[in-house]
Amino acid sequence: MPKLLRHPALRPLRRGRTRTAHTSSTYFDTPDFRLQRDGVVLRVRQTGRRWVQTLKGPPQASGGLHARAEYEWPVEGPKIDMSPLAATPWKKLVAKAEQDRGLVAFCTTEVERKTLDLEFPDGTVAQLCIDRGEIRAPRAGRMAETSIAEVEIELESGDAGNLFRLGIALAEDLPLAVMSESKAARGYALRQGMSFAPAAPVSAKDVVLAADAQTTEALAGIARECLHQVAANASGLIADDDPEWIHQMRVGTRRLRSCLSLMKPFGAERALDPLIAEVKWLAGLLGRARDWDVFVMDTLPPLAAWFARDANTAPGIKRLRERAVRRRRAARNEARNAVASRRFQLLLLAAGLVCSAPLDAANAATAGGERAGGSRASEFAAKLLARRHRKFSDLAAALAHAGNEERHAARIAAKRLRYVAEFFSPLYPGKRTRTYLQTLAATQDALGQFNDAVTATTLAGELSGLNDAAAAGAVRGWVAAHAAAIEPPLAKALRRFNAAKPFWPSK
Repeated sequence: MPKLLRHPALRPLRRGRTRTAHTSSTYFDTPDFRLQRDGVVLRVRQTGRRWVQTLKGPPQASGGLHARAEYEWPVEGPKIDMSPLAATPWKKLVAKAEQDRGLVAFCTTEVERKTLDLEFPDGTVAQLCIDRGEIRAPRAGRMAETSIAEVEIELESGDAGNLFRLGIALAEDLPLAVMSESKAARGYALRQGMSFAPAAPVSAKDVVLAADAQTTEALAGIARECLHQVAANASGLIADDDPEWIHQMRVGTRRLRSCLSLMKPFGAERALDPLIAEVKWLAGLLGRARDWDVFVMDTLPPLAAWFARDANTAPGIKRLRERAVRRRRAARNEARNAVASRRFQLLLLAAGLVCSAPLDAANAATAGGERAGGSRASEFAAKLLARRHRKFSDLAAALAHAGNEERHAARIAAKRLRYVAEFFSPLYPGKRTRTYLQTLAATQDALGQFNDAVTATTLAGELSGLNDAAAAGAVRGWVAAHAAAIEPPLAKALRRFNAAKPFWPSK
């Protein structure tokens, strides 16, 4: 904390002296956590003799930036006052929760907060708050506790990009990590006996896009959601062995990289290119860990069972599996070390800065050279989807006699089409959109199984020793047979995809 308060980046921004106060907060919900399921937080906080009741709406978080609707009222004491809640968008939710199940305290926080007012050269005003204390929640007849030690930079007015630039300056010198979970989320986790939040791996979610949304605002919103998927899986990947954390973070990095590439015509390439390279670095490590997960958990078990009684291959398969488990562990540790590193924290903050910066709609041009500045997202999406649909369809038409390289190219084209289709699908709600996405996903999954087979052959080659030629040959034969069995499902998936009509307008 002393190093933080004396950091050179803060010196020219300070306005006034650092203030210190003790705050006690109590968080309320129903016994079955009804408010949590809707993303709503209800809290009463005491600072000195002052009591404030706060209701917060569903969160939007990416790269450390937490944004949510917030309503506050002074109250007389620690109990919930229902009357002012009637003026909020969640009045029915809270009233029904209180009437049906009752609102009870599920966790409390005791915090010493140091607050420093900041003013940036462009007039942006913010507060830097350092919280140290504890979260407490009753669990299994006792009081469970976890510590709080966090820095918040809260925007009061102006450009949120200043917050990220300050965060980057602090994270470059100090052991800071971006947090995706709020105090309330950690309180819920503590109450339910979980060591970290979120409770499960976080998958991709659709972004709410208005029908008349501009291209630049749509891309920024999509990028923020992609970044959230990356950041929200970080704590689980480090703390838990479930391979789904790696899988979902890998998906998030791929989606983020795809969206950042779409933003290049609208933003400064000098900022985006290094960031895209960093996302590629992370995706490579996650991809390596994911490949070993699939090999050890999906490919090897049925193969080992099949050859268990073959005296020539069984010992070699066993040695191969032991080596694969070690490689998998090493790849997982590499991914964990990367996610726990300062480099990863700077990646999140740099991506958050890009997502918070206004994109230049006036001078942007699409890859095809057409002016896109100021266009509606629906127009931009329709042209992009049509182009990527044609490319994949052309590659898919030749898959019957294609080799590994051609199938790999088709898989990449399917993936790039799917990301864009999912990004902009909220603009085109309806059955046609759902059918198109379902058939495209099935086709990509079948192509992915071919890719897994090729990867399995490569990994087995890495593992085979001088005395394991029979085992390596068994793996190649098994994988080849498995790949041949995928042919009919792939053909069926392609027929269904070709029958599905594009969901975007043709003109």
